Amino acid sequence: MKRWIGLGAFGVILVVLGSSHLRADEFWVLQVLDAIVLFSGIIILILGIKRMMRSVIAAFIPSSRDSELVDLLFHKQQLGKGPNIVTVGGGTGLSALLSGLKEYTSNITAIVTVADDGGSSGRLRQQFDILPPGDIRNCLVALADAPTLMRELFQFRFDKTSELSGHSFGNLFITAMTRVTGDFEKALKETSKVLALRGQVVPSTLNNVVLIAQHKDGTVTEGENKIPKARLPISKVSLRPYQPTATPEAIKMIKEARIIVLGPGSLYTSIIPNLLIKEITDAIVSSDAIKVYVCNIMTQPGETEGFSTSDHIKALISHSHPRVFDYCIVNVGQISEDVRNRYAQENSCPVISDVKNVRNMGYRVIEDDTVIIDNGVVRHDSVKLAKIILGIIEEI
Repeated sequence: MKRWIGLGAFGVILVVLGSSHLRADEFWVLQVLDAIVLFSGIIILILGIKRMMRSVIAAFIPSSRDSELVDLLFHKQQLGKGPNIVTVGGGTGLSALLSGLKEYTSNITAIVTVADDGGSSGRLRQQFDILPPGDIRNCLVALADAPTLMRELFQFRFDKTSELSGHSFGNLFITAMTRVTGDFEKALKETSKVLALRGQVVPSTLNNVVLIAQHKDGTVTEGENKIPKARLPISKVSLRPYQPTATPEAIKMIKEARIIVLGPGSLYTSIIPNLLIKEITDAIVSSDAIKVYVCNIMTQPGETEGFSTSDHIKALISHSHPRVFDYCIVNVGQISEDVRNRYAQENSCPVISDVKNVRNMGYRVIEDDTVIIDNGVVRHDSVKLAKIILGIIEEI
């Protein structure tokens, strides 16, 4: 480090000497010599700074070789130049999308629902009067650039033999951070630093909202966790309080976005709750960004049984606005009969692809194979999905 500082200082001296003696009325030979001294000083100064920076980086990442450092810095720089993308939703569907997008850009904002009231999130929400951390934790881990061990730690769930049974470490960490900072947003920002996020995760609202479903038979179910368990067709959903305030950061990022993606995720309990916040829907509708809806691959028991792609869209726009998206991504990949049969036992089946009806509604449809089977579970392929979404920019 000392020798590079010394080299840089020598370069500064040469620059000062060369520039101070360089005059128009000076004999041309001396002008040439002063110019050589000046430019030599500039080159030596740049070389000294470059070597000094490399030494500093190597001190923090001692195991990395020079070529690896260059690749690391170049990759980070390229991600920083990626498009501004805003995703809206919650649950495992959104986190799968984020893990794919973060390989192409670090300018990602995940706007996440805070209506969850079941499991660990529900217990922490009730005991500590905080927003539910579960969906947010999944998105934080999906965007994390931290080592694998750190991501696994945040997803670690205590077993039934412990007093912390059912809680994940990440949920407890966010809860503790909220108590320490006194603010949920600050807690997320500090947690993001720990996980070295490629992007940011923002709650759609800071209000303590409750999701309410009105069923087609006239009955009402309160609570996001109870709605699918009711196993009754849903007419509409709403929030209490009726008009929650959107997070200012969410509105700001929507306005700056180049692409806005809705889903994938549970239609009534992950995507629509965000759009019930009028400020968010209005911001999306008025945005000039490319707006994309990723339709689910499988129907969900208690929410979308028997739904087609157009049924998903009708429910989506009836709770928001017809211009909340322009493109719809539909899976056309095949699912094995064994997997279909297993899902059928839970009253779930592939979403009926009625693309013609969707186009007649005025939306552009992108049909592609986006399915992947992960340990017997049907999911969107995060890499394929990210490429499709980013590919829309190139086509426009």
